[in-house]
Amino acid sequence: MQLSLVVPNPGSSDTSCLHHSIEVQVKLVYLWCTSGEVGATSALDPKIVPLSLSPKKVGDDVTKATSDWKGLRITVKQTIQNRHAQIEVVPSASSLIFKVFKEPPRDRKKQKNIKHSRNITFDEIVSIARQMRHRSVARELSETIKEILGTVQSVDYNVDGRHPDDIIDDINSGAVEYQAS
Repeated sequence: MQLSLVVPNPGSSDTSCLHHSIEVQVKLVYLWCTSGEVGATSALDPKIVPLSLSPKKVGDDVTKATSDWKGLRITVKQTIQNRHAQIEVVPSASSLIFKVFKEPPRDRKKQKNIKHSRNITFDEIVSIARQMRHRSVARELSETIKEILGTVQSVDYNVDGRHPDDIIDDINSGAVEYQAS
């Protein structure tokens, strides 16, 4: 990104201006972290220190920005410009699915291999697919819905009491209705 700045010439008596260009660098850093927890600053050092930022401050900012997603593993996008970091959460399909149920945060070191057997509605699947649409490779919303249904199957949830494969078959045959807009 390049900005152009007009600065008056100090050595000249006329009102002509010189055009100076200032190079403004915008760096993007993606981190995969557990939300709501302060990550190890040693993991941030190689990415953040060359940009003249404090890993402790960036870690605290990430923790503050991800407090709504507490306990989930999510991707965080940091836009760094002029030694100032803006933090944005980039949720995955699985984290959006888990957020629908508002599961309580768990201790990842003590509770492992948890089996989920919940039921999610098709309307919630369509809502998640609309949120993920810009990140999907699919051409149509129905294909994005099928991607989300695959994720639902991988976390062992059902959709309206049915297996996600049955819903995918219904979408392929045209039996399932949803609003495309």
